[in-house]
Amino acid sequence: MKKRTLGKTGFEVSEIGLGCWQLGNDFGPVEDSEAKAILDSAAEQGINLFDTADVYGGGVSEQRIGDWLKTQKTKPVVITKVGRGGDLFPDGYNKNSVRKSLEGSKARLGVESLDLVQLHCIPPEMLKTGEIFSWMEAFQQEGLITHYGASVETIEDALVCCQSDSLATLQIIFNIFRQDAVDKLLPIAEQKNIGIIARLPLASGLLSGRMQKNRTFSAQDHRNYNSDGAAFNVGETFNGLPFELGVDLADQVKTMLPSDMNLLQCSLRWLLDQPQVSTVISGASSSQQVISNALTSDLPPLSQVLSAKLQTFYQEQVRQHIRGEI
Repeated sequence: MKKRTLGKTGFEVSEIGLGCWQLGNDFGPVEDSEAKAILDSAAEQGINLFDTADVYGGGVSEQRIGDWLKTQKTKPVVITKVGRGGDLFPDGYNKNSVRKSLEGSKARLGVESLDLVQLHCIPPEMLKTGEIFSWMEAFQQEGLITHYGASVETIEDALVCCQSDSLATLQIIFNIFRQDAVDKLLPIAEQKNIGIIARLPLASGLLSGRMQKNRTFSAQDHRNYNSDGAAFNVGETFNGLPFELGVDLADQVKTMLPSDMNLLQCSLRWLLDQPQVSTVISGASSSQQVISNALTSDLPPLSQVLSAKLQTFYQEQVRQHIRGEI
């Protein structure tokens, strides 16, 4: 597993990280033994960056990671998030309520200081006032957190966050079906030494290569209840694409690939080919998925011809169908 520097944090993190939303039972029940097996497999594959949030299972994901950390001699970098839990969202933000939420994450994870906390898709107007960034800097000085960043839904929100000099990272929706950040955001992030964390690398499974139109999802799975943006930003589910159209588009990408590469490999490798990307957060519901994701770190870069085809395909066939602001 290759490593890269995560922006201003200075952390050397694995190119492939583990997304831990599923460990909160938010996609369906996950037994404790299965959660431990997923975490163990990630560590065995050299993955040393784990991404969670206080709202994943109402703290279950954090608690499971915290319990697992107690058994580890080598501690990974654990990213958590703040801003969508408790009474914060959409208009309950104040310094004390944010601190209380962070202290809860710290207790569940069992750490002395939170490695990296990302503002979790908080309202744009809250970002624009800049007050919350001052709170995060104060929490740094107190030792409650070591670094902070932001997980955002749009490029506009990301650019607002870039105005904070102490911002260490940005977690963005970024994949073959969401490429605008290449020109509009990544150069600015590089200039400001802001680490880019790519989330939704497989567009909620569309780019896994395994999705079929007759696939059904459990009631707890956001791919069921948020497919049209009923619960939160539509871009967080299937990249904002209508499901069946997304499956068709993914099948078209398959026809562009060399015979020795599958769609999942191409999708993760495309992200790693962007030099400003520090790590790619990919979820996994089994140890085998963890292994498959991790192996892409060792693949060679995509050919220039294929990269150009993917860019053209996005601009001409995909972008106009994305619902919600990009």
